Formats: sequence, C-alpha cells, structure tokens
Amino acid sequence: MERERIVNVIGHINPDTDSVCSAIAYAKLKREITGKNYVAKRAGQINSETGFVLKKFGVLPPDYMGDVRTQVIDIDVERVEGVSEDISLKNAWGLMKTGALQTLPIIDESKKLLGLITIEDIAKSYMDVYDSRVIANAKTPFTNIIDTLEGELVYGNADERVESGKCLIAAANPDLMESYIEEGDIVILGNRYESQLCAIEMGAKCIIVCDGSMVSYTITKLAENKGCFIIKTPYDTFTASRMINQSIPISFFMKRENLVTFGLGEYVDDIREIMAKKRYRDFPIVDWNGTYFGMISRRSLLGARKKKIILVDHNEPSQSVDGIEEAELLEIIDHHRIGSIETMGPVFFRNQPLGCTATIIYQMYNEAGVTISKDIAGLLCSAILSDTLIYRSPTCTETDKNAAEALAKIAGINTKEYAAEMFAAGSNLAAKSPEEIFYQDFKKFVVGETTFGVGQITSLTNGELVSIKNKLVPYMEKALADHDISMIFFMLTDIMQASTELLYAGDGARELAEQAFHKSGNEESILLKDIVSRKKQIIPAMMIVLQEE
Repeated sequence: MERERIVNVIGHINPDTDSVCSAIAYAKLKREITGKNYVAKRAGQINSETGFVLKKFGVLPPDYMGDVRTQVIDIDVERVEGVSEDISLKNAWGLMKTGALQTLPIIDESKKLLGLITIEDIAKSYMDVYDSRVIANAKTPFTNIIDTLEGELVYGNADERVESGKCLIAAANPDLMESYIEEGDIVILGNRYESQLCAIEMGAKCIIVCDGSMVSYTITKLAENKGCFIIKTPYDTFTASRMINQSIPISFFMKRENLVTFGLGEYVDDIREIMAKKRYRDFPIVDWNGTYFGMISRRSLLGARKKKIILVDHNEPSQSVDGIEEAELLEIIDHHRIGSIETMGPVFFRNQPLGCTATIIYQMYNEAGVTISKDIAGLLCSAILSDTLIYRSPTCTETDKNAAEALAKIAGINTKEYAAEMFAAGSNLAAKSPEEIFYQDFKKFVVGETTFGVGQITSLTNGELVSIKNKLVPYMEKALADHDISMIFFMLTDIMQASTELLYAGDGARELAEQAFHKSGNEESILLKDIVSRKKQIIPAMMIVLQEE
C-alpha cells in the first residue's frame, strides 16, 4: 500500500504575513475538505510582524522548506529490518533468502548502523575460510552453535562464547586423538564412549555428539567436573562438521569501514552520482537522528516521486523556493500579476485582483461551507491588514475590507487598534542588522532579459525609516553583488504619510526610477508621494519602461 503523500502549501521566499498566514489557513481548509495530509511550510525566516501575529493567535510557525527537489524521503525506502551482529551466518542467510535480500544491515540496540553483510560475503565465508580456529577467532556464542546444529545442550552455559581452540572431528582411535586434541578444542564425534572420554580428559572445551546418540551419565558427570560442554545434535559427523561454520556471528564477516549511507533529507540528484560510482547494490538510509531507517538500491530511484506543492501568494519561479521546476505543482492561489511559471500539466489556478491572498482564502472557506475558527480568522485578518496597509494601499478593494472586518468579528479584535499594535511590532527594526531588514520582504522580478529585485519595509514613523535608510544604503551594493543582478530597489514606506522613499543601486537603477515615476532623484533615492504598493504602483511602472526599451 502506497504511503500517503504530503502536499506542501508554501508561500514565496522572504515571506511576509500574507504568505505565511495564507499557507496555514489554506492547508487547514484543504485538510477539512479532503481529509488528506496538507501541510503549511515557509520559504524563509519569520519576520517580526508575522511572529507577533502567530503568537497573538497561538499558532506555531510552519516548518522551513528551502528546496523542493526530490529527496530520499520521497522514495519508497525498503524497510529491511536490521539484525544483531551476533546472529549466525545460517540465520542471516535464512533472512536474506526469505526476504529476497542481497544485503542485510547490522544494528546495535539503539538502532545505530554497525555494518552490512551481503550474499557475496556469506559465500566467501564458505569458500575462502579454511582456518580450523575461525570459530574461536570469531568469538562465536555457544547458543549459535546449538541453534545451527539444531542441537541440545546437555551440559554448559549457552551464553558463553568460544574464546580459543580449534574445531576438529575425532575419527581416529583414542591413542591417536591424544596427539592432536588440545585444551579448549571443540571436538565433533560419535557415540564411542572411549572417544568422548579421551576428548574430555584432554581438556576439550566442548564435545559435539552426533546422530542424536545418548550421552551416558558417567560422561556427563566427568564433563561437569572438567568444565567441558556437551552438545547433542541429530546430524551425522560429516553434516555437523560442514554446518558448524554457519554458526559464526556475522560480525566476523560484515563490512564495517567506509560505509556509504544516505540520510532521508538528502537530494536524489546528489546521491545518484555517488551511487553510480559505487559497486554496491544496496545502500542503507539513516533518519534525521542518524539511526538506521531502511535500504534503497539504484532501482529505487526510478520510483522517486516529486514533491507535491501548492503555491500561495506568488506564481513566479524567481520568488519560489529552490527546485520548484522539479516539483509536482498542483495549485496556485494568488493576487499578483501572472508571471512565467510553467507546469507539466494543468493545475488549479485562482488569481484575483484583490489586495491580499488571504481574502481569496476567506472566500474559499465560505464557498466550501467550512467554519472559520478564531485563530484562522485572526491570521487571515492580520494578513489583509498587513498587505493593504490598513486599507490605505491602492491595491485594497471593498472585498478586502469587508473580508477583514468579518474576520475581525470572528477573531474578537478591533481592526484599527489591532493593526496599530501589529505594525508597531513589525516596525521594531532598530536592533536588526541591514541583512535582516533587507530580506524581510524582498522579491525578484524578470522582464525579458532583465532581472531586478525590490524590497520593502513599512513603518508608522518616519524617524524609524531614516534610521533604517542609514543602514541599508551601504548594504545595497553587497546585496547587488550577492544576487548577480543589474538593479536593486528598496521601498521605505511611511504608512501614515502614504509615501515611499525608493532606494536604488546598480547600473541604470536611478534612470529607471526617474523614467518610471517622472521625477528626479538624488544619488541614493527618490521620494514618491501617494505610492505605497510594490505590486500595483512600483512594479507596473518599472515594467512599462523596461518593455519599451
């Protein structure tokens, strides 16, 4: 039965409040409607404003997902049970034969991987080992010998291990036996009383009596006095001598060094190259804690499944997580311009000219007849207030405002008072580094062969924006080099004054700004009154100029 696939609902990189809150709300809606596993994710750090919102309504931040390429966890990993290093070769062979396995993983009590043994290793143990002391060298447990020979322990401690001596068959008469039996040996013999007596007297550690023969009381008492183990087996001496090496623990033959393992989080693209260079057929997988999880082979990669993704609050590859072109895109819910994203097949695409994606999610809850909980209402309302700048943005519609007010009633908040509190929390940027401020809300855009970036910070006070500007201006050149693009812009938006100071850096950036807004700027910035929206005012104006060029 195929494992249930997770569908990841994720917003754009450098997520804002709408991106995060819409992902959480839409994932919950999809779970309610379908009963399937839809999970919200985030594509970057949670900013101060969003952190405030999540804490206010008691919602945990989504897990981070920075790359949606196929990982080992997306493969049907074969859950081969790990075994103890003490099990016998015979039992290992039985497990491999039953499970049609080529490789068996060996683990300790905490499920850490100790080594691997293959069918080839077991074959070599039969064909290449001629050492009569190998059972002792392998520190073989007596319980393995009893199990392998289907024997009965007449006397001795099955938990002990063979520590010394060789293994031999007592086929000669007692006089000759005295010349080659040494202390600590394992002696395989028949029902001859004289041979049993001689082996015990010569200090054998264990005698193995074949053919299911009875062991006399005298021999048993003598063995007890001498500390000699007695094992009785139904097999004849030839078969017993042939099988006893199968009792050796697999630890003696397993591969311990330079094991090639992969983690559940590793990307298939990366491990494919490594697997191609190795001659092994199977490779062990470890989980996030480094404990053994299962096995994969090269053939397993053929069944690797792409991650299932729903995009919210964006539809352009430049704003998406890495690897989006390799994912299985199912849906897009957005309120921005339609970019250049391509899909392998048809997808559900809902794009409306509204001020916020959360407004669309609110509509979808109502259309599906799903009751909106207080916490989800709080998240959606916060997203609308944030994206519309408390209804001041030109992107804001009556639909957005009506949705926010309806959601506020469910959440039990006053939009005006709450918005001031929310923006104050998000504007506390004095202690942040230029990098943290810059990437709090930064997006890339592509027009023809030109790629440029636009970031934005909003504040209720002009004084704070002046402080932020002093940090950002020297940082802009570094950001330009980091992204290897021609132009970067940054909006310092004063919510109360409904104005934006647009910073710029890069060849042609000042000229583009001046042409787009028909104003003159200085070396660092240009002041734009009644302009607060990146989506509806900044980007369209710049694109018109770039397209004309």
